[in-house]
Amino acid sequence: MYRIFVVEDDPGIAGAVCAQGKNWGLEMRACEDFQHVMGEFSAFSPHLVLMDIGLPFYNGYYWCQEIRKVSSLPVIFLSSASDNMNIIMAMNMGGDDFIAKPFDLTVLIAKIQAMLRRAYDFGGSLPVLEHRGAMLSTGDHTLTYGEAKLELSKNEYGILLTLMENKGKVVSREKLMERLWETDSFVDENTLTVNVNRLRKKLEGIGLTDFIATKFGVGYLVG
Repeated sequence: MYRIFVVEDDPGIAGAVCAQGKNWGLEMRACEDFQHVMGEFSAFSPHLVLMDIGLPFYNGYYWCQEIRKVSSLPVIFLSSASDNMNIIMAMNMGGDDFIAKPFDLTVLIAKIQAMLRRAYDFGGSLPVLEHRGAMLSTGDHTLTYGEAKLELSKNEYGILLTLMENKGKVVSREKLMERLWETDSFVDENTLTVNVNRLRKKLEGIGLTDFIATKFGVGYLVG
C-alpha cells in the first residue's frame, strides 16, 4: 500500500484529502507538528508528499528543500497562491507538480495515482528507509543522521538496504551475500565480515553505535 504524507495546516482540507485517499486504498497521514515536519516524514517513510506552501513556522518551499536533501520521492504542491511565480518557485524548489486550490478531490487522487505509477511501477524501492533517526536514501545511496551525511559504497549500501528492509528480523549471511554479489560463484564469507565491520566503523563515526547487531551463527539485524 502506498503511503501519502499530507503537509496541510487546514484541518478541513487535510481531513478531506486523507478520507478520499483511504477510499482509494492509499495509506494517508496528515502532519501534526509543523515545527518538526522531517521527524514525522522519516517516521512515516511515505511514497509521496502533498505539500501546502503557506504553513506555520516554515513554508512548504523550505520543507521541500529539506526533503530533497534525503529523498527524490514525488512532491505535489497544493496552494491557493497559483500565480505563475509561485508555480515556478515550487518547481525550482524540487516540486513535481502543482495543484491550485480549490481542487476537485477525484482529480487530486488521479494525479497522485499517475505520479505513483511513474515513480514506482518500474521496480522502484521505497525512497527513504528510516531506523533510529537514520535515513537511508535509495536515490543517492547516502545515510543521513542528524547533521551528518555518509556516502556509502555499493556493498555498504546493499548491506544497509537489506537490513533496513527487514527491520526487526535477522537477515542470514547467505541472504546478504546473495543480495550483494548476485552470483553463483563462491564468495569468501570473510569478505562479508570485512564489509560489515567497515560499515559499522562508519556508522559509529557519526554516533550510530550498535546499529548493526550480530546474531552469531545466523546473521545480522538493525538494532
